[in-house]
Amino acid sequence: MMRALPLLLLLAGPAMAQDLASIRPLSTVESPTLLLGDIFDGAGPRAAQPVGASPAPGRRLVLEAPQLTALARAHGLAWRPLSAYDRAVIERPGRPVTTEEIAATLRPDLHRLGMDPAAELDLGPLLPPMIPPGAALRLAAEGLAFDPATGRFAATLTIMAEGMPVQRQRLAGRAVQTVPAVAATRRLAAGEIPRPGDLRPIRLRAERARPGLAERPDQVIGQQLHRPVAADAPIALADLGPPALVEKNALVTMQLESPGLSLSAQGRALEAGPRGGLVPVMNLASRAVIEGEVIGPGRVRIAPGATPLRRP
Repeated sequence: MMRALPLLLLLAGPAMAQDLASIRPLSTVESPTLLLGDIFDGAGPRAAQPVGASPAPGRRLVLEAPQLTALARAHGLAWRPLSAYDRAVIERPGRPVTTEEIAATLRPDLHRLGMDPAAELDLGPLLPPMIPPGAALRLAAEGLAFDPATGRFAATLTIMAEGMPVQRQRLAGRAVQTVPAVAATRRLAAGEIPRPGDLRPIRLRAERARPGLAERPDQVIGQQLHRPVAADAPIALADLGPPALVEKNALVTMQLESPGLSLSAQGRALEAGPRGGLVPVMNLASRAVIEGEVIGPGRVRIAPGATPLRRP
């Protein structure tokens, strides 16, 4: 038995020289270089050994059992797959380059080629390029072509960021004409009189804007809404009118003036009306309904000889 012990130690020598390791089923990397320790736990001093390129920002790399076996053998790790389904997934975080960043890069050159500065850029179904989070971004447009008649443009977008190779992406789109409009910054109820803080200027695509929208805040401020307006919705001029000085069902003073005669009586307005508007008013004493002109807050003037609209 004692003679067999040295032989067993010799046979175990190569395996003991290797590091016992286990795969990392899912790991997240930020470096552009993939290390052995990103794939295997227990890689010991070999963990810092580069084994290839990391996936592109926002992408993932899947290593199946045969690839893992080859990596372990090449780097002297004591690891074997437990089944053919063993795998390691390596993910690299990224952030998409926004359409606003791309549009800001294209606009100066498009303006020089004749695009309307107020036009909106439609980039179509664009698959946004990804860059490492927090990396400084530089974009450039190459080979830009623009047709002022149709608004169509095409270019090659160059994407440069630290921690990734230079990317180039072909893109095409259209410059869309826009028109000015005024939108509500909050929900406005019917009867409200918008103030400057309730409004903000916007631009809408001309092909989608309905006619009759307010284009400037001064067209809305001081006017009264006839119907509610949702937050961020444009405001139509047809939904505005002078502020009502007399509200529906409100008590009013009815004034009748003629040469040498001035009378007043209490009435109830049956409709709301602005200054100068004609509203039906019920005389509370006689119950007759007569039409009067709104001349001030809570005051209605009755014309001499006016015929009652409805008798009691």
